[in-house]
Amino acid sequence: MNNYRIEATTLGDLLLKAADRWPENDAVVFPDSRRTYRQMAARAYDVARSLVALGVAPGEHVDILMPNCMAYVDLILGCAVAGVVPVPINARFKSHEMGYVIENADLAALFTSDIISEYADFAKVLADVFPDLAGQPDVRRVTLAGAPRLRTLVMYGGSRPPGFMTADAFEALREDATDAQVDRRRAAVSLRQPAIMMYTSGTTANPKGCPISHESLVRNGIAMNREKYELTPDDRMWDPLPLFHMASILPLTALLDAGGALISMTHFDPDLALRMIEEEAATVLFAAFPTITTALINHPDFAGRDLSRVRRINNVAPPDLMRQFEEAFPQAVQTAAYGLTEAGGVIAFGCAGDSAHHRRHACGTTFTGLQARIVDIDTGAEVPPGERGEMTIKGYAVFDGYYKDPIKTAETLKDGWLHTGDLCSVDEDGQIQFHGRLKDMLKVGGENVAAVEIESFISNHPAVKLVQVVGVPDPRLEEVAAAFIELKPGRHVTEQEIIEFCKGRIASFKVPRHVRFVTEWPMSSTKIQKFKLREDFVAAQAAAE
Repeated sequence: MNNYRIEATTLGDLLLKAADRWPENDAVVFPDSRRTYRQMAARAYDVARSLVALGVAPGEHVDILMPNCMAYVDLILGCAVAGVVPVPINARFKSHEMGYVIENADLAALFTSDIISEYADFAKVLADVFPDLAGQPDVRRVTLAGAPRLRTLVMYGGSRPPGFMTADAFEALREDATDAQVDRRRAAVSLRQPAIMMYTSGTTANPKGCPISHESLVRNGIAMNREKYELTPDDRMWDPLPLFHMASILPLTALLDAGGALISMTHFDPDLALRMIEEEAATVLFAAFPTITTALINHPDFAGRDLSRVRRINNVAPPDLMRQFEEAFPQAVQTAAYGLTEAGGVIAFGCAGDSAHHRRHACGTTFTGLQARIVDIDTGAEVPPGERGEMTIKGYAVFDGYYKDPIKTAETLKDGWLHTGDLCSVDEDGQIQFHGRLKDMLKVGGENVAAVEIESFISNHPAVKLVQVVGVPDPRLEEVAAAFIELKPGRHVTEQEIIEFCKGRIASFKVPRHVRFVTEWPMSSTKIQKFKLREDFVAAQAAAE
């Protein structure tokens, strides 16, 4: 680890510092556009002046509901310098979830786009949420029954749906405010004020708002850069993950500290991704999730692309899958990460100098200033190194609580520690190992089984591209494992062959009793929603009886 002086600043000041140091460096690159740091800072001030003129006050919340695009980045950074809190909403949410978040977040304004992504037609979704949107007499001051604090909705793009202010009209407002007004607001932002508020995807409950402070976001971004990745102004990080996810916001913050470029895309397409990685000379890949990396390495063009400049990859996957990714990118160092939204996205990354074993099996060590403690699930007592228990976290990155949800906050923040609900261990070297969610544990005939153990083993089968394991009801054993499998292109295998592959090689209670083959996964923003796999299985079983 490189020692460095701890720096705490706001996201807006971090942007201006980057623009001063590397004005002509690429800051953000999309397939059809790019911006330098000088241009990004200028655009942030344009957006901030429009927010001031629109009457959005310091500390108020504004929603961003878009697929990845340059306007998204402009809005995030414009809010930062204006002292406004952006609330990126998961673009996969449907009308029920969308309506809940918009009301719960106390939004003053909402920004969306007519880009039809793989997620939704946002104008249509919002029209479903707010049937009184049409017929509003003043688009600068709407009155909606379902969101009493929401005053303005802005549509980016060429369409003009009823009730929305156009992006051109919003942009024109900047002439009614000055840079000096923005500067005064930027200077008044404190480190512990929210820089952004993310909503965590619920399983059966409503999503929960997580305000993340400027200190948490910026210090985590600086630590990612200086302690773990050692980025330079020449680094170019490909990150296709949605900007409504911390796996995109945190790397952007790290790059602001390093002067490197973020290479993004409106939606993930492996063909376009491989072309961008090659043509933009990406040095770091922040794929993060197995679904992304497996799509890259199984693409027919993968072997023919020049990806030799890639030196570092972030992936979070079982060890056997990590080994496959290493073989696909032999010139690059691959490391993992551990984190959660409630602690600023990520609290630990692996380092290039870690052992091969740690890079495959562990998630790295915590950032300076954060503590990770493993406690017994039943007693709450700290357990010795190497033993499994619940991960708890303390330090600057821990949020102050869920927005307007004191009950959930009290369940999560106890005795000064953030209780994550994750089953982890920490070895003598401080390396964190993730063993699954506590709720992702199966109880098979009284035996505790981590789903990730079964997934790791089945991923060794030569026909398996991706596997997810859930617990499903069983009349004799209470619960048994069901494996959902996506096969590699052109491969065929039967349910019984998968079961036979496991028999005799893992404990009998871990062998899946059911195997289902899938071609599409139920997704949140970036993660497979296991609860939906379980629900679909139970529903199908009930229908068959």
